[in-house]
Amino acid sequence: MVRKTKADAELTRQQIIDAARRVFAEKGVSRTTIDNIASAAGVTRGAVYWHFDNKEELFHAMREQVTLPLLDKFDGALFKPDEADPLGAIEAFYLSMFDALAQDSLMRQSYEIMTLKCEYVEEFAHVLERMFDHCSDICIKLTRAYTLAAELGQLRSGLDPAMAACDTYVFIGGLLKTWLADYSGQIIRERTAELIRNHVALRRK
Repeated sequence: MVRKTKADAELTRQQIIDAARRVFAEKGVSRTTIDNIASAAGVTRGAVYWHFDNKEELFHAMREQVTLPLLDKFDGALFKPDEADPLGAIEAFYLSMFDALAQDSLMRQSYEIMTLKCEYVEEFAHVLERMFDHCSDICIKLTRAYTLAAELGQLRSGLDPAMAACDTYVFIGGLLKTWLADYSGQIIRERTAELIRNHVALRRK
């Protein structure tokens, strides 16, 4: 019997994640079974369970492959030591995020699954709680950026940084969901950059 190396195991793990993404996109998360994923990956059911305890854990692995790098970019974009235009940094980050979605089919497919093809009920009910932990973190970081904008005299007078952050988070969440659903690209996608720029402009002094 040939012993598998760590590299072989990681290759198989990624193969399973890629297969799960394809099946989730085709069937929806709730209608996908471990057997479906194993078949699509060309591995046994046991091989899937060797790497993942259940479908929820596999879903998280797929999700984190696209969300964690994005969160890292978010931090890098908004918290440069010498940032002189935090509002411009917010705008640039979200423009780049939607540009990445348009260019990266795997990233786009993963977000379509998370946003449009997953019912957060039963065993997936607490998945939503984990996702909202990230949401809270983003709002905190946006608040810091808006606070800096206020200190630099850039934020519109009377606008509370925490409320501005919450408003931006809700705006982007709604835009993302509508953008993903606009498969033809003729309603929202072609206006995305303008919508983001207008959103930030309304916060400038």
